[in-house]
Amino acid sequence: MASGIATATAEPAAPAAPSAQAQAAQASAAPRRRRRRRLSPLTRRILAVNVLALGLLGLGLLYLGEYQQSLVSAQLDALKTQGQVFAAALGEGAVIDSLGEGEQLLPALGRQMMQRLVEPTHTRARLFDAGGKLIADSQMLSGPGGTVTIRELPPPDEDTGLRRIINGIYDWLVERLPGRRSYPPYHETPAQTAADYAEVQKALYGDIASAVRSERVGGSLLMLNVAVPVQRYKQVLGVVLLSSDSTEIDQAVRAVRFEILKVFLIALGVTVLLSIYLAGTIGRPIRRLAAAAERVRRGHGRQVMIPDFTRRGDEIGDLSGAFREMTAALWARMDAIEHFAADVAHEIKNPLTSLRSAVETAARVDDPQKQRKLLTVVLEDVQRLDRLITDISDASRLDAELSRVELEPVMIGRMLETLVDVHQQTADERAPRLMLSLPGPVGTPAGDLAVLGIEGRLVQVFRNLIVNALSFSPPGAAIHIAAERRGEFVVITIEDEGPGIPEGKLEAIFERFYSERPAGEKFGTHSGLGLSISKQIVEAHRGMIGAENRRDVDGSVMGARFTVRLPVGAG
Repeated sequence: MASGIATATAEPAAPAAPSAQAQAAQASAAPRRRRRRRLSPLTRRILAVNVLALGLLGLGLLYLGEYQQSLVSAQLDALKTQGQVFAAALGEGAVIDSLGEGEQLLPALGRQMMQRLVEPTHTRARLFDAGGKLIADSQMLSGPGGTVTIRELPPPDEDTGLRRIINGIYDWLVERLPGRRSYPPYHETPAQTAADYAEVQKALYGDIASAVRSERVGGSLLMLNVAVPVQRYKQVLGVVLLSSDSTEIDQAVRAVRFEILKVFLIALGVTVLLSIYLAGTIGRPIRRLAAAAERVRRGHGRQVMIPDFTRRGDEIGDLSGAFREMTAALWARMDAIEHFAADVAHEIKNPLTSLRSAVETAARVDDPQKQRKLLTVVLEDVQRLDRLITDISDASRLDAELSRVELEPVMIGRMLETLVDVHQQTADERAPRLMLSLPGPVGTPAGDLAVLGIEGRLVQVFRNLIVNALSFSPPGAAIHIAAERRGEFVVITIEDEGPGIPEGKLEAIFERFYSERPAGEKFGTHSGLGLSISKQIVEAHRGMIGAENRRDVDGSVMGARFTVRLPVGAG
């Protein structure tokens, strides 16, 4: 019960097959490309991204310029407080009122008091008189043998070779950190005067002044000076200069930096391990999927199974599920091609056998009348072969066409109206009549009923169904065609008044090469592919097609009904 309506078209020439050498080169190159690497590119990329971000954060934390500057400011404030205490003590205890000359600072008494005051502070204190002369220095002791310079010896070097290497690397990195402030170098002359220090000169005018210098250009060790005037009744009698290096500040910053480095190294180790784990959870299943796909491509059987990672619930699981479904669809398509080839061979063999018998018989018959009958049989078989090959060609390239052509809005109402008009104009008086029913006039959304599809192929579907209904309907009968929208689908029904569909054949009529024709119809006029092609087209449009018998109240068959459901598209 199938129509063979189809148009023969020339098939495009197949592309040239690659040479055997090219195929061998491609086959040998694939395993080399997929050879497992010791560290995959994906792992390297994940490591690079994670380590780079962590490294930038670590370097940023190592730059403690603001923290170091706050420690310098705090130490300058401490020196300022100490200097004010020293200056107040000297102003009260080391100053005498000299008759006629006013208040004077006693150098000897000032030196003694300076040594006592500075002893618990571990800072260097120098005392200048009002004329700028150095009269006391906590690092200088005077005695019968002369002046002795006091230098604090560094602690014994307990650093191991590894620690020295680490400290050397640390110093090298710190010296190259960007944004480090530069200070003028600290220089100390053998005979010091107030002119050597700008902060002392400023203090001689009654102001507290401070200065930060570096022991050498670009050096990390700083020298912090605070000059405080020694006053009595607002009269400046001298200047106390307190000095301290940045050893404790550097040690504090170093300790903080080493703690940051420890945390950084721990975080780096954790990041590397997590990155390798993450890359493994991504790369390992992908490699297994690639290897399975390679085995499927190069294998000869169906024993290759695609690994199932769908339980992961992520993109890898989706990829695994898609691969498994694709492989199953591939095997199903190969089975369909195999069955199709077997069916084609069987269907072509019948007319070929008849054609061969007719030709062999015609060669042995001398009667002209019998020869004409045999030639008629030959002609019919040739026409049958031509029709069969045309429909087979159309069916074989249908999948490629449906996957290649873009879907466009198709107005089902207008299409059905056109098909009905063409039939009414070309049919004779005794032919069945087509009755079209639409929910609205053509030209309106209700009457147009838009779907997304390929117009030429949908025309082929409804032409097949209409021709099929015409072939089974008695003369003068009515064929009712109706279309309406039901939810998200456009539903089209075609009802005839024929004998209906044989029991148990409602699904079989859509199989390839199935043919159930009306009584008295000439054999071989249909290929049996019409309904099969129609079903293939409808399903490619994400629709459904089905058939059933129309029955009256007492259960008698009144005809057949074909129903097509197509998703609604843009109008």
